[in-house]
Amino acid sequence: MPETIHLPLAAIMGLPIVRLIDIVDIVLVAALAYYIYRMVRGTNVMLIFWALIVLLVAWRIADLLGMRLLGALLGGVASVGLIALVVIFQPEIRKFLLFLGTKTQLDQSWLQRLQFWKHHIQNKQNVNYEAYINACMHMSQSKTGALIVFKRQNEVEEIVATGERIDALASSALLEALFFKNSPLHDGAVIAHGNDILAARCILPVTSRLDVAPNLGLRHRSAIGVTEQLDVLSVIVSEETGAISYALDGEIHHDVSPVELRHALEKYEC
Repeated sequence: MPETIHLPLAAIMGLPIVRLIDIVDIVLVAALAYYIYRMVRGTNVMLIFWALIVLLVAWRIADLLGMRLLGALLGGVASVGLIALVVIFQPEIRKFLLFLGTKTQLDQSWLQRLQFWKHHIQNKQNVNYEAYINACMHMSQSKTGALIVFKRQNEVEEIVATGERIDALASSALLEALFFKNSPLHDGAVIAHGNDILAARCILPVTSRLDVAPNLGLRHRSAIGVTEQLDVLSVIVSEETGAISYALDGEIHHDVSPVELRHALEKYEC
């Protein structure tokens, strides 16, 4: 008796067989596309992003229809486009690689990692957040503009080098003196890490996003811009309204209370 061969229903109907690895492939590509979309959302390169999507879809359609000339043309444009992407998304690629390097800690031994995290946890527990919160509250009441950038895990030496090195213990009085309008160091940002004020009068990159509210000034745009490029949290005191806000990962949280500010500083390990 001949052996019965059982074929999948998809094969009998002439449909392609979908494997588990195909589903994983689709999910990974969708996740990558979504991540790229989040990086460019609201920026000047958003139109470039959609143009590349249309180009890739057209290239795939031309390939499926056997349109060799159009497919070769679109393929050549796509190959050149990869080089253009590296140039256009250089800040985003740099931020991603810094994040990856920080998370993996490839250059540290296990003993160094344990020592690093032990020191990090001890510093976190002993951080005097009251100095920063009280300073922000006082400057909010007097409508003194301020911008404090809190270093997290990545180095910020590039930003520190643009200002005046301080290396002093953080206190409410010192922060208020730095941002006093007649102080020579009041213009720019203060860089802080834990209980230390690293530098003052630092120059920050300004965001190029188009969806930022038009009523936000240069101080708020700089606070957003630095969090787009570095692993930092920035706190802003508005000179016009006295409102306290903070920015993280390119997103700004407006008019927060002292309790909300403390929660953010503790949660994001500033």
